[in-house]
Amino acid sequence: MVNQQAALLRPETLIAEFKKIGVTHIVTIPDSETNYLYELMQEQDWLSVVPASREGETFAIALGLSVGGKVPVCLIQNTGMMESGDSIRGMALDAGFPLLMVVGYRGWNRHGVITDTAARYTEPFLNAMGVNYYLVETDEDAERISIAYEEAKTNNRPVAILVGDEYHGFNRI
Repeated sequence: MVNQQAALLRPETLIAEFKKIGVTHIVTIPDSETNYLYELMQEQDWLSVVPASREGETFAIALGLSVGGKVPVCLIQNTGMMESGDSIRGMALDAGFPLLMVVGYRGWNRHGVITDTAARYTEPFLNAMGVNYYLVETDEDAERISIAYEEAKTNNRPVAILVGDEYHGFNRI
């Protein structure tokens, strides 16, 4: 029998990776699906959570924070990321700054047929934009967050983390 806890990506794991790479700000849209992660981020005295009203705004806010010497992360969902194509192009790609995008991979299912077009179009969208990405599904994958951030810094480009298990470990009562 598989240990269910070991198969999750815990919010605490993300927080530890963010601290390890020196993240100062999380620019996000609060939602009920990632409530526990949001609450945990707000408890960190070294981390500022910056709410936005739309995913496209997160890239402009992150650019401003980066110019100011901060280390932002955009925490968004794949549907909003796709809607934000022009902001990604203009604010993240054309501006040429390192940015870690943590993207909830809504609709993704490695065990079956993907029926949600949000998941079906996520990777082709990132490929079309020239944004490299890493899948993070469990705590064992967490080191990919640091790898992605180092790649973003080296290349002065955004790199995405696709969170394949956002609805299990991030929503606790």
